Amino acid sequence: MKCGFVSLVGRPNVGKSTLLNNVLGMKLAITSRVSGTTRNLIQGIYNDSDSQIVFVDTPGIHKPTDKLGNLLNQKAYQMVDDVDVILFLVDISKGFGRGDQFILDRIKDHHIPIFLLLNKVDLVKNKEELLEKIEEVKNLYDFAEIIPISAIQKNYTKDLISSIKKYLDEGERIFSEEELTNVSTRFIMAEFVREKILELTKDEIPHTVACYVENYEEEKDTVHIQVLIVVDRENIKKIIIGKQGSMLKEVGIRARRDMEAFLGKKVFLETYVKTLKNWRDQERYFLELGLKEEE
Repeated sequence: MKCGFVSLVGRPNVGKSTLLNNVLGMKLAITSRVSGTTRNLIQGIYNDSDSQIVFVDTPGIHKPTDKLGNLLNQKAYQMVDDVDVILFLVDISKGFGRGDQFILDRIKDHHIPIFLLLNKVDLVKNKEELLEKIEEVKNLYDFAEIIPISAIQKNYTKDLISSIKKYLDEGERIFSEEELTNVSTRFIMAEFVREKILELTKDEIPHTVACYVENYEEEKDTVHIQVLIVVDRENIKKIIIGKQGSMLKEVGIRARRDMEAFLGKKVFLETYVKTLKNWRDQERYFLELGLKEEE
């Protein structure tokens, strides 16, 4: 049986979480067009008859502006050394930029097979232009594989899995077949709420929001969940709550749908918002919000 770890790296908003969800066939990592959506190292476990592949979705590597940004970059770099394959995603519709080169320079010396996944090929309408872009990037490094994909589609996943297996060793399963991820159900529920906030507020709410579950009570057919939404400014709090609570209500409606689809149970969701000034620069909040482990 082929077993191993595969890390997804790339700039923010290149489609790593979308790729992970499609490969697993389930919604595990939240997605958003807002850069820096992923904050934790999320492991998704893929199983089939002859393999177990542990995919690790990392935060997008970017130029940090606060302690949270530095922490996200550290988390991404953590999962480069101890994996069997690196999937390096690039938004080919924008071309290979300085940010992509910055990441490549930091992963290419680890002597690990690197797949260059040229994502968003569906946005490149001129196929000759696409071929030119591929020709430009293939000489940047001796990539193990160069694979054009559109992460929002799913027709590439079978071929991608087959390619990855060629670079994995024979071994025993790392996790049981029942295990799907390393993160808790509570974490996933909180992330569903954060995704809907990013979805509804567009560019108004970048990195200034975090969510975590304060209470989770599961019964036979129902689950009661309380989610705290943390922001660093009062004006952001007002945006999330909305006029007469309209925005927060819509966040709850949309998040509850995903929760019920994931849990297979009726969900009673309660959300509320709290302001913690400058939390992104205070490490004690990272512990409270599950973004950093205690040393």
